[in-house]
Amino acid sequence: MPFDLQPTLSSAHLRLAPLRADDFARLYAVACDPLIWEQHPNQNRYQEQAFRNYFQGAMESAGALLITDAASGETIGSSRFYDLDEAAGTIAIGYSFIARKYWGGATNRALKTLMLDHAFGFVARVIFQVGEHNLRSRIAMDRLGGVIIGKTPIAYYGEAAAINVIYAIDRDSWRAAADNRGRSAGSRATI
Repeated sequence: MPFDLQPTLSSAHLRLAPLRADDFARLYAVACDPLIWEQHPNQNRYQEQAFRNYFQGAMESAGALLITDAASGETIGSSRFYDLDEAAGTIAIGYSFIARKYWGGATNRALKTLMLDHAFGFVARVIFQVGEHNLRSRIAMDRLGGVIIGKTPIAYYGEAAAINVIYAIDRDSWRAAADNRGRSAGSRATI
């Protein structure tokens, strides 16, 4: 079965669905917050024209997902799968952002868990490209178990190139960490 770049994925808290052209207004209502982009290499994405460029790239990627709150249906943000290399067994996850009211809790981990679990049904390694000065995202990658494998300049869709730190998470390490989290949760539950 081929890798589905735009799956519908859900958990108790989140729903991910293929991004559609008519999602622009509701996604921009989240993205127009300048603080979301303050550490990103392209800090002007809160401006409508810059966000239109981002959104066009998302639509053309054929891997973009809309993130909503599973209970309320509220739009939370977006992420995407891209750069699938079947021969190497890799795919990238990125271009992610979530509304600030969802920062600091379990939302990012829940989002990445849904995406990583899906990806590891098809590939052995997931790559993340994070702006060198995007400390929030770099801390989140460390918490997910991402391993730095390099740095490189990356030009986002129609935007200037910026240095990105490249992280990788391998299927075996992700599954081992999930097993450990499950055992820890089970131990706490019996106390």
